[in-house]
Amino acid sequence: MSKSRTSKTHNRQRSQVLEVRVMSPRIAWFGFLKIAGKLTKLACVLAVLVGIGWGVWQGIQRAFYKNPDFRLQVIDLNPNPVIDEVRLAEATGIDLTASIFDIDVDEVTTKLKALPDIAEARVERQLPGKLVVRVIPRSPRAWISSTASDLSETRRVGAMLVDRGGMAYPCPELQLENALKLPCILLPLSAVNPIKAGQPVRQPELAHCFRLLDAACASDPDAIHWIESVKQVNEWSLLLLTRAGISATFGLGDHERQIRSLRAAMDHSSQKGYSISTINLIPKHNIPITLRDGGAAPHAILIPEPPAGEIREDRRARDLSTLLNRN
Repeated sequence: MSKSRTSKTHNRQRSQVLEVRVMSPRIAWFGFLKIAGKLTKLACVLAVLVGIGWGVWQGIQRAFYKNPDFRLQVIDLNPNPVIDEVRLAEATGIDLTASIFDIDVDEVTTKLKALPDIAEARVERQLPGKLVVRVIPRSPRAWISSTASDLSETRRVGAMLVDRGGMAYPCPELQLENALKLPCILLPLSAVNPIKAGQPVRQPELAHCFRLLDAACASDPDAIHWIESVKQVNEWSLLLLTRAGISATFGLGDHERQIRSLRAAMDHSSQKGYSISTINLIPKHNIPITLRDGGAAPHAILIPEPPAGEIREDRRARDLSTLLNRN
């Protein structure tokens, strides 16, 4: 019984080995053909998809990118005093022969906004071949400099201007003609807050000088034509130099009254034929004046009366001061 089972088991194992030996190459071959067939089908599908994609891409290229109708033909730039089409192309790297679709409007916008003399910018495509560019330039308030040796050297292309927001930027060529009439604000050299293009001016003296210029322009719209420079000389006074060579000392406040006094003195000197060298406008009465070329000092200068409200405030301040002194 044991031998019979052993014999049957042995025969069955020999049969399986023989079957495997006979069938393995054939099975492997058919398996290979099956896999090859699937790969061939997949390759055909991929080839078809690539061909379709290539055809679509070529169609897009011919219809848009290589179509001469969509080449950049016009740069529609709004009139402004800081940048023209030539500088626009140079600053942003626009290829003037490229298709309108090759131009990255977001990148062009970013590069324009990075220019110190441009406050805001917007760029759009307009088919078939127009690039619409709108910029808001910075409006200069004054020149700024850290040296008073030669103000004529300060007013030139590339010299520093400051806008009403206190942002410093180099003067562009297109803005020079209008900027020449602006006064110059002289600021001290500062290692902590240096003046840099495209950055706000952080010296506190700038705000004091701005207030004086604003008061002067509010009192006389032509003030920018006769003011040469302004600077803060100490913690309590400003020095204004006129284009006629008058050195006028102002306080840090009460500028409206002081501007009226300066205008009255300038008009009086023009009528009487003498030249003012220096004038200290901080005192409300008995304003000190020195004359140029040794001329005789005027006996009296008529200062225009301030408004009634200001007179009442002045009297109230004097009465309060007297009362405090008595106490």
